[in-house]
Amino acid sequence: MHAWVVDEPRPIEREPLRFVGKPVPAPGTDELLVHVSVCGVCRTDLHVSEGDLPVHRPRVTPGHEVVGRVAGMGEAVTGYAVGDRVGVAWLRRTDGSCGYCARGNENLCPESVYTGWDADGGYAEYTTVPAAFAYLLPGDLDDVALAPLMCAGIIGYRALRRAALPGGGRLGLYGFGGSAHLCAQVAIAQGATVHVRTRDVAAQRLALALGAASAAGTYDPPPEPLDSAILFAPVGSLVPVALRALDRGGVLSIAGIHLSEVPPLDYERELFYEREVRSVTSNTREDGREFLTLAARFGVRATTHTYPLSQAQQALKDLKSGRFDGAAVLVNDSGPGTRG
Repeated sequence: MHAWVVDEPRPIEREPLRFVGKPVPAPGTDELLVHVSVCGVCRTDLHVSEGDLPVHRPRVTPGHEVVGRVAGMGEAVTGYAVGDRVGVAWLRRTDGSCGYCARGNENLCPESVYTGWDADGGYAEYTTVPAAFAYLLPGDLDDVALAPLMCAGIIGYRALRRAALPGGGRLGLYGFGGSAHLCAQVAIAQGATVHVRTRDVAAQRLALALGAASAAGTYDPPPEPLDSAILFAPVGSLVPVALRALDRGGVLSIAGIHLSEVPPLDYERELFYEREVRSVTSNTREDGREFLTLAARFGVRATTHTYPLSQAQQALKDLKSGRFDGAAVLVNDSGPGTRG
């Protein structure tokens, strides 16, 4: 099969990825073999490729927004059949027995491993996933539309939960890429007033088209105080900006796995009056199930731009330079017969 690997982490402009031939992976006892139909392009893939997140597996294949069909399975797997449509997300496995897992915080499990970082992901014709961490997918959306929901959507939903937005509240979104534009749709459907701050003019237009109350430059103040804010852009200098925009008792949720350096905070201007800063770490499977249910109920749709699998490196370059709004999706145009 064909697959992309991180040959040597470095800036994406210097092409750290290589498109290579690899054997089709064999599923473990409790795993599914998935023939990849599409794989969304996530900023985390960029961080792994560029070395912001040090690779945990040499020559790892990135990608964790996978939609595909079950092509095989280990002997211990039940509840799946060959041909089932499944999703593969970022969280790949936890120990299931630590205190964090026991209390419902499996996203904090010290033994957690991740698709496209610790194990090969979906920038390939085939991948594997533990059956317990796969998602059976509904049939009312096509594969391309579903792919960004598998990480961008799920993580955006967890960030929204962490932001503790009150009913009918005022929400600020800083950055408006793949995750934010899905989060915005859920928040608006639940009655929130959403204000988007992003430097990208096309993203501003998309935000307004999706129902945002305002859309302006990244550092522009919103037209009213915010009850909650979510920082999607991996830019630490925006932390004090977002905190100053919060009303008393407001919460800032930071959604990214990587963030540049945060400048010193002024206690009186940015933290007093019980403003809070919360981080977001991965997601639980329950987050995923809840989000997919809400996405179906509210008609959440990703704005997508497709690339053939062979153009994954270009898609990451375009992501970094902001050449598209919404989300990019890699399409595997090879048939299931390419298993050699």
